Amino acid sequence: MKKRLLAFGLALFAAVSGAAVSPVAPEPVYPEIARRVVRQLASAHLSGERFGDRLSAVAWTNLVDSLDFDRTLLTQEDLRRLEPLRTQIDDRLARGDLAFGYDLMQLIRERLEARCDYVEALLKEEAPFDFSKDDTFVWKRRKAERPADAAEQKALWRAALKNEYLALTLAKELDAEEAAQAEKEGKPQEDEDEGGYEEENLEEPVPEILAKRYRNLRDAFSEMDSETVLQRILSAVANAYDPHTDYMSPMNFEDFNMEMNLTLCGIGATLRYDDGAVRVMELMPGAPAASDTRDIRLQEGDLIIGVGQGDGPIEDIRHKPLIRTIRKIRGPKGTKVVLRVIPVSDKTGTRTKLVDLVRDEIKLEEQAVTGRVERLALPAGERRLGYVRIPAFYAGAVGGDAGDDARSMTRDLLRYLQDFNQEHVDGLVIDLRNNGGGSLMEALSMTGLFVTGPTVQVRDARNVQVLPSRGAVAFRKPLLVLTNRNSASASEIVASAFQDYGRAIIVGDSKSHGKGTVQTVMGLGDNQVYGADRITSACFYRINGGTTQLRGVVPDIVLPSIYDALELGEDQLPGALPYSEVPPAYYAKTADLAPYLPKLKAASDARLAKDAQYQASQRLIAHVRKANAEQTVPLNIDKRRERMRAERAMQKLQDEALRGGTAKARKDGPTAENDPVLREALHILSDYIDLRGGPDQPVNTDGDLGLRLFRIFGGQ
Repeated sequence: MKKRLLAFGLALFAAVSGAAVSPVAPEPVYPEIARRVVRQLASAHLSGERFGDRLSAVAWTNLVDSLDFDRTLLTQEDLRRLEPLRTQIDDRLARGDLAFGYDLMQLIRERLEARCDYVEALLKEEAPFDFSKDDTFVWKRRKAERPADAAEQKALWRAALKNEYLALTLAKELDAEEAAQAEKEGKPQEDEDEGGYEEENLEEPVPEILAKRYRNLRDAFSEMDSETVLQRILSAVANAYDPHTDYMSPMNFEDFNMEMNLTLCGIGATLRYDDGAVRVMELMPGAPAASDTRDIRLQEGDLIIGVGQGDGPIEDIRHKPLIRTIRKIRGPKGTKVVLRVIPVSDKTGTRTKLVDLVRDEIKLEEQAVTGRVERLALPAGERRLGYVRIPAFYAGAVGGDAGDDARSMTRDLLRYLQDFNQEHVDGLVIDLRNNGGGSLMEALSMTGLFVTGPTVQVRDARNVQVLPSRGAVAFRKPLLVLTNRNSASASEIVASAFQDYGRAIIVGDSKSHGKGTVQTVMGLGDNQVYGADRITSACFYRINGGTTQLRGVVPDIVLPSIYDALELGEDQLPGALPYSEVPPAYYAKTADLAPYLPKLKAASDARLAKDAQYQASQRLIAHVRKANAEQTVPLNIDKRRERMRAERAMQKLQDEALRGGTAKARKDGPTAENDPVLREALHILSDYIDLRGGPDQPVNTDGDLGLRLFRIFGGQ
């Protein structure tokens, strides 16, 4: 029976495959790797689900979409023929059969060869396209329908090439216009050392640029070796559980260990394979990318499509294995890497930027807590409010030797709190924007500086554990916490605990990042032979019982930033684990903020209606949201020219918003002058202090219900 199933699968591929392209075959040890991965996923993943037909179907979709990300290489007719494989992957992997994945890769490579040949022939024509017609192209193809058959497929290939041809033609035209205008106004040209915008060497003719682009695409797929294909297959299987669960091949695992041991230096960015390119998911505080304050720099959400070393040529990395791209970006301390990037602000990818960075280690000082006293001018006089910015939840392991002298985020924060107490501030703003998390123990210790009681619940496959705050309360004045779409993990634990207790007002984007899961790296045996799994083994839950997963922390008052309009967050990842709940922890609210919120919101709205800087930012956010919702672009040259001019004008504003304003503003960090959200947060906190009856009103910091009941009924 097994032989008949295998023969049936191979026959399906033979029916849709054609041209001769040298195949890649699995190594002898790969069947055992596949069996071990499937067994470990079933036993160690938080869900406890066996890899059966349901997950098999998800894994099949993952694999197909990872190899045919823009849905142009396989037709609906192909998928109908291959349909039986959807629910066979579990059975095949159980017996170590990986042929289906290698056969699918072979089919993809052959289709890509056919597409490249077709494009090459079109580009040799003198005038291949008519741009006077009112055609459109669906550029967002992640969820688009695949072509029905080979004829529709060729029409799609032609439309895609027409879109690229038109975009590059107009990019040349608009660049020339901008250069002429800059020269007329006497503006200096971009300094090469400061990075700059460029469109893939636009001095070349458009057909040559596109021909080179497709040659690079062909080369990228032809270079995929056996281990790379194994990685694609088993990652598709692991990702069927959730997007953070993954398989690491021996080469990937070796690189992971180097990163954990800090034996390699790089730019300090978390990267993810996305639509054939490399998406920047997070910039690590204190690392070269996050410390860069130039106008043109790397941003979260950017797509890296090329990597160069020093002053050498930039290599196109599209469709190449992620691990090889990461290795190109890493390198010896003090050396330069140049990245060609599609900005997160340019959804159609018609404009790229060059970012050069010098590789270095993470500098703790640049991710350390900073703080100051803000003086707010009010009709009744000046109000003094504390402000602290926490870029990361760092612990001693990052900053130096263990022990009392080791660097700790909580210890650094405590020093500011002691200063604020001595200076008699009336309240405190805690800025957790762009804080991607870090040490769970630091999150518990930080919470303990402001409230006592349970802080977070952690559920694994066996039970739910309640983790309390640690340490003694050090600040007993009103709080406000700022979050945005990039506030994740430990940031969400702290913000949600403060919100559940009523200890702080939460202000920021419509929600935080929404990553509420914990991953554990588990070996499969000899890691140099079998690799390892990174498995989601636990999930964080608020003390009110709801998880921070997917939904994040919804603020009490929404003041959206530009990040709220971008496709960032856990809810943007395919297959993310759903929101869920556990029973609430045993805790007591320290205050009920609900009665205050309507008045705080009304006063805030009235102020912001008169704030020109904030209103300008909201117009930009509305434009970006509208642009992200558009699925098509015009292929008429006049309409496209008008649209690209408007997009370029808005991109400049969006880039400035993402960068954080002027170079001085980025160097100084968020201030009430350069940051309208922070400015308004200070006013909201001041209003809250007044609504409570003034700064002398005591603040309850006891959220430990058991201790509170003991005091009441035990006579303490």
